[in-house]
Amino acid sequence: MTDVSRLPAPVAATYEWQMRGACRGTDAALFFLPEAERGPSKRRRERAAKAICETCPVIAECAAFAAATREPYGVWGGLTPEERLGTSPERRATNRVLLNQ
Repeated sequence: MTDVSRLPAPVAATYEWQMRGACRGTDAALFFLPEAERGPSKRRRERAAKAICETCPVIAECAAFAAATREPYGVWGGLTPEERLGTSPERRATNRVLLNQ
């Protein structure tokens, strides 16, 4: 009999949490920075994306995934790329809490 204990987990099981995301079915452009977007437009879009994240039942899983994979783009788990990197002082404590859950 073949030993399958060392095989990787099925991809569907690994990312199942994404099926419960509040963002599912939402236009992805809301969560990802359009080329050359800056200033008030960028802040409005990020606030709108974060508002959806605040209602999400899998916000912690999403933020942890983005941090673990070093996702360089988009709002994940209510965090921008700068916030995930800890370059935003107000998010450093939040990042530590989310990653330690």
